[in-house]
Amino acid sequence: MIREDLRNIAIIAHVDHGKTTLVDELLKQGGVYRENQVVEERVMDNNALERERGITILAKNAAAYYKGVKINIVDTPGHADFGGEVERVLKMVNGVILLVDAAEGPMPQTRFVLSKALELGHKIIVVINKIDRPDARLDEVGEEVLELLLDLDASDEQLDSPVLFCSGRDGTASAAPFTPGKDLSVLFDMIVDYLPAPEGESEDDFQMLISSIDYSEYVGRMAIGRIERGSLSLNQEVAVCDFHDKSVSGKGKVGAIYQIDGTGRVAVEKASVGDIVCVSGLENITIGNTLTATTNPEPIEFVKIGEPTVEMTFSVNDSPFAGKEGKFVTSRQLRDRLYRELLKDVSLRVRDGETTDNFIVSGRGEMHLSILIETMRREGYEFAVSTPRVLFKEIDGALHEPMEKLLIDVPEESVGAVMEKMGQRKAELIQMAPQGSTRMRIEYSIPARGLFGYRSEFLTDTKGEGILNTVFNGYQPYKGDITRRFTGSLVAFETGEAVGYGLFNAQARGIMFIEPGTPVYEGMVVGLSPKIGDISVNVCKKKQLTNTRAAGSDDALRLIPPKKLSLEEAIEILGEDELLEVTPKNFRIRKRILNNSLRLKAQSKLK
Repeated sequence: MIREDLRNIAIIAHVDHGKTTLVDELLKQGGVYRENQVVEERVMDNNALERERGITILAKNAAAYYKGVKINIVDTPGHADFGGEVERVLKMVNGVILLVDAAEGPMPQTRFVLSKALELGHKIIVVINKIDRPDARLDEVGEEVLELLLDLDASDEQLDSPVLFCSGRDGTASAAPFTPGKDLSVLFDMIVDYLPAPEGESEDDFQMLISSIDYSEYVGRMAIGRIERGSLSLNQEVAVCDFHDKSVSGKGKVGAIYQIDGTGRVAVEKASVGDIVCVSGLENITIGNTLTATTNPEPIEFVKIGEPTVEMTFSVNDSPFAGKEGKFVTSRQLRDRLYRELLKDVSLRVRDGETTDNFIVSGRGEMHLSILIETMRREGYEFAVSTPRVLFKEIDGALHEPMEKLLIDVPEESVGAVMEKMGQRKAELIQMAPQGSTRMRIEYSIPARGLFGYRSEFLTDTKGEGILNTVFNGYQPYKGDITRRFTGSLVAFETGEAVGYGLFNAQARGIMFIEPGTPVYEGMVVGLSPKIGDISVNVCKKKQLTNTRAAGSDDALRLIPPKKLSLEEAIEILGEDELLEVTPKNFRIRKRILNNSLRLKAQSKLK
């Protein structure tokens, strides 16, 4: 049975190449909205974090309609840290649209997601997007995509993939590079004519791989996947099994079936082979499980998602301000929340730490873990996190560490500063090429730990004009020690409230993080020193009042505005002997040992 009335496609690309914007236009021109309906931009980025950061974090489903054909569209993340999302949703589709920026060309994540699509044998439509950019390089980018396909051992059919030229923002596509189209009908036609329709035996026993998990307050957990064969009806009894874990087994009854319609879902009584459906009523089901007919429980092979490379310790907040700002503060609440995250994030790993208050959380990168921290903070959780650590492996008796392929696009005048920092961080230069007349593109292989704390430095070194992209590049032998921080901390000497006089004296020592009126406690990091080593400062010190006045003694104190740290910046500058206190209202960096004298004794013992 071939479902000519249906196409299942995924849109894959590097971050910021325009996937979500193109999906907006596909939905508008695909008959999802009324003509006069007001629709916000990037409608698929529907959680607050995605909209604030301008990135896609979770893969989403939508459906458009064209000439009687329903097109199920999966919008995927572009960041390397969320590659696990892309890997699993590619099993749901029959073809992919590879989006490439007309100026930047193929980037590290383009290579990663394309290799996964090629491994599954998917047909590919190459779309060169943002052709309206003044620095667009249409011919060169087309050749770069072909070189990438050759490099990834694409089949002859995949090498002959059609190429379209598109402006996602304007909603136009054309087959000719320098002739803009009027709408996206060329792309729609290509999807319907070139990408294969789902096929399978509708009379066979039911089988469906779970590629995603959602949660609804009304019906509980919902399993999302594509029906591989057979059909599914309301209240049908199904079996649960797993390809990699034979211990997974059970039965359940389907409580509700939903199909994707536009950006929402509609309840249906029956779905057939090829349909992407959401199923409720089955408890404890997770990503990678297979739903099958009870008469013949046969699991579908599921690619194991790539292993995490970075870990952090999440612990109960035990600072003097503990419990004042958070709603969920106990170890039980923290543990339940972290283990609940495992149900929908296949790239995450959580295990109990050495004490009951500690949990080791492993992920794909700093951003992967920082998104989890930010999400929990907004939900009302209060906890502390350690500095990130890479996960080493022992291969053939030698210590190996995770490596990243780093692609840097910088102005020519910043190249020297960037290369100096790369040398300090054990990076190996792979290639270097001019990008236009004033910019350079540099490719490095760098240990993952060498990138910790570098992103904010990079923006400073390039005056905010640099672009930095990374993708995981396997394990290599240990590269030696890397100095992670070339700065020290300004540490509060006593507990109290910061005052202008104390801050005025302390700001000569470095960059301050706090302003007058900020509550502080002994051992809290209140600033950054340009020299290695910690300095204790008394930001609570008040000016002594006397009855003697001298000329100029009452002049106003000029305070330098403090540096307000974002979550990523706070994680980057975190020292080995420090923790980041995370609450719904604040980020505070603190020393593990808060008492000044005890901390100095511990440091002298280490020396």
